[in-house]
Formats: sequence, C-alpha cells, structure tokens
Amino acid sequence: MTIEDSIYDTEGLWKIASSKKMMSYSFGFILSLYLMTAFNSLIFYFYEVEVGLKVELVSLAIICYSIITIIISPFLGYLTDRNFKFSKKWGFRTPWIIGSAIPALFFYLFLYMPPDTNVQSNPYPVFWFLLIMSSLFGICISLFMAHFEGSFTSQFREDYERRRASAFAFIFPGIILFFMALLPLFLIKYGDKSSFALTALISVIIMGFCLLILIPGIRESEEVKMRFIQGFEKKLSFSKMVKISFKQKNYKVNLISSTLMVISGTLSVASGIYFYKDVLRLPLFFSIYSTIIYIIFVLLFVPFWSSYSRKHGIVKTYIIGIFLTSILYLPYLWMTTLEETIILAFFRGIAGSCVMVMSMPIVSDSYDEVTLACERHQEASLRSIRTLFLRTSVIFQALIIGSIHIYWGYNAKPNAIQTPSAIVGIRIHAGLIPAILCFFAGVMMVFWYDLKKDNRITMQRKLREKGL
Repeated sequence: MTIEDSIYDTEGLWKIASSKKMMSYSFGFILSLYLMTAFNSLIFYFYEVEVGLKVELVSLAIICYSIITIIISPFLGYLTDRNFKFSKKWGFRTPWIIGSAIPALFFYLFLYMPPDTNVQSNPYPVFWFLLIMSSLFGICISLFMAHFEGSFTSQFREDYERRRASAFAFIFPGIILFFMALLPLFLIKYGDKSSFALTALISVIIMGFCLLILIPGIRESEEVKMRFIQGFEKKLSFSKMVKISFKQKNYKVNLISSTLMVISGTLSVASGIYFYKDVLRLPLFFSIYSTIIYIIFVLLFVPFWSSYSRKHGIVKTYIIGIFLTSILYLPYLWMTTLEETIILAFFRGIAGSCVMVMSMPIVSDSYDEVTLACERHQEASLRSIRTLFLRTSVIFQALIIGSIHIYWGYNAKPNAIQTPSAIVGIRIHAGLIPAILCFFAGVMMVFWYDLKKDNRITMQRKLREKGL
C-alpha cells in the first residue's frame, strides 16, 4: 500500500503526506546538513592554517559564537513559535524557514572572505570578522533548523510517514550532497585561501536552487495550521514551557544522547582535514575515495534500515547504529594508509545510514511527548532548546582541538611536517574521544529511553483525542 493509496492514517484522523511533498521537503536537509558540516569541518582549519590566525583566537571566536547562538536561539525559537497575523495565510513555519535560509547562505559565503590584513602583527580585524560573521550565520541557521525540523513533526504525524520521510531525506538529497562533498576535494588547495571562497560560492548557488525546490514541501495545509492553533488560547510562558519539557524523561534522554553524538561527529568531521594532511600526509583530494564509498553505502543501506526498523522498532535500530558508530571511530587511532580509510568508510557508511534515518523519527516522538504535556505545539521552541545543547558541540570542538594542539605541539604552518606527539594528538581528537562520547550516548538510550512501541501508541492516541 502506497501513500497515495492511503490518504488518511488507519484511524482516519490525520491526512498522510504525499510522496511528492516528502521529496520536496527533503531538500531542506541539504541546507542544514551541508552548511553545518562544512562549517564544522572547514572553518577552524581555514582560519588557523590558511588565514594564519592564532589557534587561541580561533578557539575563542568559535566559543564566543557558540555561546551567542546558545543564548539567543531558545528565545528566538519561542518568540517565533506563535500565531502571528500572517500565520493563517502564509503558515506558521514557512515564512521563518525561507526568511532565515537566505541570509544564512550569504553569511556562510562571507565567512570565507576575511579582511586581507597581516594577522601576525594585527590579528583582531580577522578575529572580530570571524566572530561577527559566524554569529550571524549561527543565528540564521539556528532559526532555519528550528522551524524546518519543527515542521517535520507537524507535517508528518504517523510512524509510517516519519520513517518514509526520513528515508527520502537521505536518498535524493544524499545524491546531491554526494556531489557537493566532492567540490572541496577538487577545488581546495592547501595554502590558497581563494579556493575555499570559490568552493563556498558554488555550494551556495546549488543550495539556492534547493531552497526553491523546498518551498512546496514546507507549505502548510489548513489541517496543519489548525493543529498548530490548537492550545494557543492558553498562555504558556517560556520558563513554564522549559520546565514542562525537562520533566519529560524521554525528551531529556534524547537531548543529552543526541548532544553527545553531535559532539563526537563534529570532532570527527573537523579532524578529517588534519588526518589527511598531517597523519596520512596526503592532499585533501585523496579523501574523495573514502567520501564516495561512505556516501554510496549510506544511500544503499537506507532501505535496509528502514525495513529493519519496521520489524524491530525504531529505537532498537537507532541504538544499534549508535554502538556501531562508536566502534568505528576507533580505527583512527592506528590507521596509516589510504586503503584503510577506504575500507573503514564502507562500514561507517552502513552505521551512519542507520543513525541518520532513525534520528528524525526519534526526535519527533520526543517532541510529541512534550506537545502532549504542554497541550500545544512548540516544536520550534523545542528545536531551539535542542540547538542550545547541540551548539555546545562547536564549543567542545574548539576546546578539545585547540587544547590538544597546544599540549601536543601542533605546527599550524600549511606545509609543516608534524612531530609524532602532534600526530598522537590528532588521533585522539579524531578517534578516541568521539568513540567514548558515542558509547555513552548509546548507554543512555538503552537504559533510560522508553518511548517504544506500546508507550508510543498510547501517546499517539492521546494526541489524536486532543486534536494535536
């Protein structure tokens, strides 16, 4: 039975989204995944090595940017997560998604166009530029993700829909992200700042077209608008909403475990360019082989994990993916050849596919738990609180990489050959620390997350009864 054959869910209360809408919606993941991955993987290296800004100042700027977005994002999400005069006509989330995506693209591009000054004699113009541009980018992308990912929960209500929409999110966008991931490998050259700017420009143009394709997918039906309005006759302060949210066990567990996962992923991604340049002593171009293998197996295993979750449950499948990911970080502690990275990419693609496909349904269920407790939809506010936690990954990235590079004696010159101790430091922040964090994320999900089949069915029934 296809989605088109079954317009309504089994109880006839919620209209099920079409495949065409899911496909259109999935293009929003290209913006969120690419922008945050590219920012986390390239910015620290770009400013430390290519621009030549001292690692202490790069770390300070990234930490300050993270603190600014952490403070602003929850309030911004709460202030925009309400019924405005234009909401009934244009939607409750659509205007915010489009209105934040456009400036986010521009600010991302500007990040690779720092002032052309001598950072050795006067580093502060570049430092302030990095801090201001990254903060503006962080605020815009946080608002985009708050309403885009919040929209996932309200647009796709059924377990079947969420699994299918999540699978769509990594099939068609995955193909585009595959080619976008190849851009830096062909264009970026060590010691050439303009190659980074060119890569960013081409990426922004591609994402601009993706934003146009996204619009039909985020358009809200009258049914979705009415569900959002439900409960807004009651006043709910930000502090009360936060208190209610953190009383929900599964929401807290998923929030903390997700934060640990994102910290481990951010560290691994940011470590990639150091690993190829300094450990393998290869141009970044050679990472194309492992990148291709990784993305291919992420895409190939989307149907497998989606099918596996139907038989064994989303939560169990997600936990398997977390522990597999944890184990597969460890080879970075001993790998010395390109061939080993290619073999590892095969297994990491399988595990990564599992975590990616299952994460959105898990997050949506935890949001539903809070919606039931608040008796109104607050997904953008919840995503903003989530941003507060997830953004700490960038702080930890800056602190961990910065402190390890200082302690182990990393040489930030583009063509420097690193000492054995510096290479040990790179292996630690590329493999050991991500593996440990990921392991604890899995342990939390195993012992404390209980929003599984029976509990979830009960929650969904109560949401229907309340018109949510």
